[in-house]
Amino acid sequence: MTPATNLAVAAAVCIILAVFLRPQSGLLWRWLRGRRATERVRIEDALKHLYDCEYARVSATLDSLAGALEIGRDAAARLTARLETLGLLVSEHRQLKLTPEGCSYALRVIRIHRLLESYLAERTGINESEWHTRADQLEHRVTAAEAERLAAQLGNPSYDPHGDPIPTAEGVMPARRGMPLSELETGTIARILHVEDEPDEVYAQLVAARLSPGVMLRVLESKPERMRIEAELQEHVLAPVVAANLTVEPISDVAERILPDSRLSSLGLGQQATVVDISPACRGAERRRLLDLGVVPGTVIRAELVSTSGDPVAYRIRGAMIALRNAQADLIHVKMHATTHATMHDSAAPSEGDDLGDGRMRA
Repeated sequence: MTPATNLAVAAAVCIILAVFLRPQSGLLWRWLRGRRATERVRIEDALKHLYDCEYARVSATLDSLAGALEIGRDAAARLTARLETLGLLVSEHRQLKLTPEGCSYALRVIRIHRLLESYLAERTGINESEWHTRADQLEHRVTAAEAERLAAQLGNPSYDPHGDPIPTAEGVMPARRGMPLSELETGTIARILHVEDEPDEVYAQLVAARLSPGVMLRVLESKPERMRIEAELQEHVLAPVVAANLTVEPISDVAERILPDSRLSSLGLGQQATVVDISPACRGAERRRLLDLGVVPGTVIRAELVSTSGDPVAYRIRGAMIALRNAQADLIHVKMHATTHATMHDSAAPSEGDDLGDGRMRA
C-alpha cells in the first residue's frame, strides 16, 4: 500500500476507535451504561416482587420470580445469585427471602412507584388504566431526593390512587386494612379501600365500572359463583376473579350509610337535589374546581336552564349560576327532593346563542 493509503487506513481506524471507545459518549460506553441500567431495573423489579410476596404472606420462589419478571428460569437463577452476592436476599429451602438491606431497598422503589401513580392520578390527564405502566417505566429514573420533593408537592399521601399504602421515607409500611369483597353478606354497605391493578384484563373491567377506592357499594347478592352489587348508581355482576381484586371496609356509621339515588345530570328543570358526594372517579383539577364552586355534601342544587342540545345545563349552586356539562354532572351524586316535579321538558330551553347565566354564572 502507498503511504497515502496507509494514512487513510490509520485515520479510519482512529475514527472507529473514537466512535466506539470515546469515554461517556462512545458506543461501547453507551452499551455498558444500558446494560447496567437493565441490570438495575431487573434487580429493583425482583426486589418489588419479593417484598410483595412477603407482604401477602406467600412464598417467593425461583419460579414465581421468573414469572413476575417474564424471564427464563436460568435467567432468574442468575439474578438470584446476583442479589445474594449484593446481600439483598437469602435462599432458604428453595424460598427466597429479603435481607434487611433488601427490604429497605424494595421499600424505596415501592415508595417511588406509588408516589408516581399518585402524581399521574392527581396532576395529569393520563388515563387510569395507564398509571401503573407509566409508573413502572419512570420509577427506576427517580432519585430519593426527587421522590421526597414529589411527596411534598402531593401533600405526603399515605395511599396511592389504587388504595395501596405508600411506605414512609423512613421505610415504614402502613398496616393493611379491610377485607375481601367476597366475604360481605347480602345487604352490607361498604366502601372500597383497594383495587388490585393486576392482571390488566381484570383491572380494565373495574376501571370501566368506575369501581375505585372511596366508592360506596351495597351487596345485592353474594354467591360463590358471582356477586351482585350496586355502586355508582349502577348494578354490577362480578365474577369471583374480579371480586377478589376489591378490598372493602363495611360501614357501620349511620351518617355514612346515606347512599345517593340519582346523578345530578338526571335533574329536570326546576328540580332540586342535595349533594351526597362527588364520585371518586373525579380527580385532580376537575374535582378541585367542583369543590371550589361549592359542590360539597349537603349543598342544595337546582336545575335552572338548559341549552337546546341539552348540554350544558345551568344549575343554581349557593346563589350562583354554574354551567356544567353532562359528563361533569354525571360525577355528582345527589338525593332528589320529593317536592319538586318539573322536568326538562316543562320549561322552554334557550337557543344556542342565549346566555345561560344571570351575570354571576361561571363556566
